[in-house]
Amino acid sequence: MSYIVIKCGGSIIERLPNSFFQSLQELSKREIKPILIHGGGPGITSLLEKLEVETKFVNGLRYTSEEVLDTAEMVLSGSINKKLVKKMIEHGTKAVGISGVDGMLLKAKQLETTESLGFVGEVSGVNTELVISLLKKDFLPVISPIAVDEKGQSWNINADHAAAALAKSLNAPLFFITDVPGVLKDGKTITSLSSRECIELIGASVITGGMIPKVEAVLACLEAGIEQVSIINGLEENSLLRAAAGENIGTTFYNKEEFING
Repeated sequence: MSYIVIKCGGSIIERLPNSFFQSLQELSKREIKPILIHGGGPGITSLLEKLEVETKFVNGLRYTSEEVLDTAEMVLSGSINKKLVKKMIEHGTKAVGISGVDGMLLKAKQLETTESLGFVGEVSGVNTELVISLLKKDFLPVISPIAVDEKGQSWNINADHAAAALAKSLNAPLFFITDVPGVLKDGKTITSLSSRECIELIGASVITGGMIPKVEAVLACLEAGIEQVSIINGLEENSLLRAAAGENIGTTFYNKEEFING
């Protein structure tokens, strides 16, 4: 049995075409078993605004107070997670929604940064046994990126970084599903990038904002030996199936010194 990890961005969840869910159902029939982990930033921001709770971002990561953490857990592990599960069931997929808290699927510790981010964590361990047991029963795990430590404290995990941790633990290809065609330079998609070029583009402010955590997650996967990491536009028909079949769409990352900009 082989696996693929699919990270679905919060900005695209409400706009995913039926072909995306049909692709998940198709992949589930094959020897390649998909695991989906999702974000939900816009939904969290919307609820925080309604609750009149201040929110801010530091280098693309949301500062997470206790109140923000409670809201994030409510949105991610509640409404968004179950909405995705129901959509998959509608398309014939046996999906089960869980958070990183369940069974300590995502074990966490506080993220070490130069600036305080509150209850923002990083993944220190993954309970792959839980994921694999679900896959063996032909369930597709749908995971929200709220993690927990051994004291029972929840931590808000950037979904890109959580997806990378999951991919590394399973030695699985990773696909980021977004609403953009990949990494852009001068309005054009860069179809192939090496680790070195990623670092250079961040330094040159070509890769900015919310794309930075994605590329950081990419670099972590490449360093761990993951063979395929791609950022693709989930709004394109059958983009996931095409990428999983090896078609060069979006931006594909390689752990090589050279790259070809298509």
